[in-house]
This record gives sequence, C-alpha cells and structure tokens, in this order.
Amino acid sequence: MFFRLLIESFRRQRRRKMLAGIAILLGTTAVTAMLALATTIGDRIHRELAVYGANIVVYPKADLLDVKVGGVDVKPASGGAYLKESDLAKLKGIFWGNNITGVSPELPVQLAVAQQAGDTLFSANAVGYWFDHDFSGLKTGAAALHPWWRLQGAWPMAQRDVAVGANFARRLGLKTGDHFYVQGGQGDTAISSTANVVGIVTTGDETDNEVLLPLRDAQMFAGLTDAVRRVEVSARTKPEDAFARVDPDSLSPQQREIWYCRPYANSIAYQIREALPGAQAEQVRRVEQSEGNVLKRISGLMWLISAAALLAAGFAVSAAMATTILERRGEIGLMRSLGASKGSIAFLFYSEAGLLAVFAGTLGYLVGSALAAWLGARIFAGDGGVAGAVLIPVLLPVVVALALVVAIAGSTPAIQTALRMDPSYILREDA
Repeated sequence: MFFRLLIESFRRQRRRKMLAGIAILLGTTAVTAMLALATTIGDRIHRELAVYGANIVVYPKADLLDVKVGGVDVKPASGGAYLKESDLAKLKGIFWGNNITGVSPELPVQLAVAQQAGDTLFSANAVGYWFDHDFSGLKTGAAALHPWWRLQGAWPMAQRDVAVGANFARRLGLKTGDHFYVQGGQGDTAISSTANVVGIVTTGDETDNEVLLPLRDAQMFAGLTDAVRRVEVSARTKPEDAFARVDPDSLSPQQREIWYCRPYANSIAYQIREALPGAQAEQVRRVEQSEGNVLKRISGLMWLISAAALLAAGFAVSAAMATTILERRGEIGLMRSLGASKGSIAFLFYSEAGLLAVFAGTLGYLVGSALAAWLGARIFAGDGGVAGAVLIPVLLPVVVALALVVAIAGSTPAIQTALRMDPSYILREDA
C-alpha cells in the first residue's frame, strides 16, 4: 500500500513534482559546478599568476652576515658564498616536494667581451641558467620561471651558445647566428672563447644588458664547479593566513606539525632551509599575496553562489510541497481517520521528497560537472581551453546529500502543517 501511494503521488502530481525537481536540479547544478571548479582553481590560478615569477627565493645564508673590520663592511660584493647545484635534487625530497613546479638556479659571472678577438675588451654581466633542465622528471629552468621574457631565436643549450639581452645585442650590433669574443677568469685561469648567439631576449629589466649562458659555462668561466648563487622556486601553495606567518619554532610540537604539513609558502621555504645546507629560503610576498587575495575572493563568491542556489531551491521545494499538501487534504484526513499515525504520513511525504532529491541531485551532479568543465575551459583560456576532470566521483554523495537536506528542510514546514490538521474537520469540509 505504501509504495502504491508513493507511485500514485508522482503520477497524479507530475507538474508539482517536476517544479520541485527542477528547483533541486538547478540548485545542485550550481553547487556541483562551484565545487568542481574549487577543486582545481588553486592550481589554475597558480599557473595564471606564474607571470609574476617564482614565489620562493633561495640564497646562501652567509649573505645575511655582516663582515666588518674597524666598523667597515668588508664583505665582498658577490657575498663570496654559494650553494651547490648538486644539492638541489634534495628539493624533491622535502614533505611538499611534489608541489614544486619550477626551479631556476642562477650564477652571475663577470666577462670581458669584444666583437671579435683583438678588439678592445669591455666588461659585461653574464648569468648562467638552466634553460630546459630535467629536474627529477620536471622540465624546468629560467624560461619556465620567467614567462614574460620574449625570445627571438632559441635558448642556449649547447656549450658556448648564448642568448643576449636586447640592449646588449644593439650595443654590439648582434643578431641571431652571429658570434662574439668572450673572456672569463683571471691570470692563469683565464678562459677565452667565441660565443654563438642563438637567441635575443627582451625582458624589460636589467637582463636586457646581460649575456645569458648555460649554467655549466658560467661555472667554467667563474672557476666554480657545482656552484649556484641564487635559486628561484615556484611551488603550488595554500593562500597565506595569520597562521602561515607565525614562527614555527615558537609553536607547540602539535601546532608546529600542523603548520609544517600545510602547503604555505613559508612552510615550504622552511623545509627548503632544512634540506639545503647553508641556505636561506624566503617567500616572495608580492606573488603570494596576489595569489592569496584572488583565491580568497573567488572562493567567497563561489560559496555565496552555492548558498544562494540551495536557499532558492529550498524555498521552491517548500512552496511546491505546501501546494501538494493543500491539494491532498482529503487524502490526509482519510488516512488519519482510518488509523494512520502521524509518523507514517510524515514518512510518506518525506519519502516522496527524498526520491525526488536523489533523482534530481544525481542529474544536477552530471549537469553541474559538465558546466564546470565548460566554465573552466572558457575562464582559464591560458590552459589552452582544456577542461579539467569532467566527473569528480567524490562529489556525487556530497551533492546528493545536499539535495536531500534541501528537500527535507523545504518540505518540513508543509508536512508539519499537514500533521496538525484535524481529520474530522477536513472530511466534513470535503463532504
């Protein structure tokens, strides 16, 4: 009898049930789309904001030390301290190693250059970089961490190949395919060679006046095997909050563990300091603040849209159920007069709402997943228009549960009203 009443309810009140189902469908579609976008938006925004550069910088800790004699700072201009290139592999071994998306070591070196051998030499700043380096399966280097650099030609890969800044190229009248004379080192260790110009770089900063060469060549000219002066690191991070800015060494062991296991830029920098001997790592605050502010505002907007959609669906379900109760007053009065308990009548109406919620919620999950994929492809055009995962299975039970909550909460006021009805009054009125 119960199932017959349930089926008859859907058959006789198709329009009412359809309106309530559409309301739940629209609400769960919006929620699914927002949740699906939220699972990938952090990584997407990280890629969008990569144009700001690395968000962590690593340099020798000795640079923080003041070297003074008689009140005069005698520390060399270069700092005289270096990190080891071979130690950089340890970055993949830190707790958040998989969050590291780019690494770019640098080694500045002073060169003497001329258009050709025998011409007057003049001083030039050069910097050694990785350009397309295989870092534990991750292709990375200066090009990846400086996406705003505009290159004409190719990045230097082979020994003696170089890319030159736009201003440097104009000074010597160089173009791609030309050669010029370079000399590095001093005294017996001086090395001279012919550099092949394979690319011309425009950056809009001091790099336009520099020579860019492979890190191995820079180490050779500087006479510093395995040395790097500075390392830029790009990592996927959690937006900075008040907890991110605390000193971990001042926390209790339990709180420090929580801080350590959150992907803040500060905690990743802390782990880098632990992994690299003699290194100081700090977050580049302007990048982190930009990413954190954008994520915070977008997340707030998503939650607002989701809450508004669910609230609207709840009101629509409540209105549809109130109309249903009004149309079925005679049926409710008859069931009560025949001995049906309030609990069994409430269970019948809640079952109707629950079945509607499960069906509409599942359909809303499918439509919302497709909408999230479409929105992701349109909003984040920098990803090449490719959508993320279309279906995220873990969201299905969450969305269906939300649909059930909305349907039950929206139905409760009308069902409570039905249970307070006097069956004898209803039957007399209908007669």
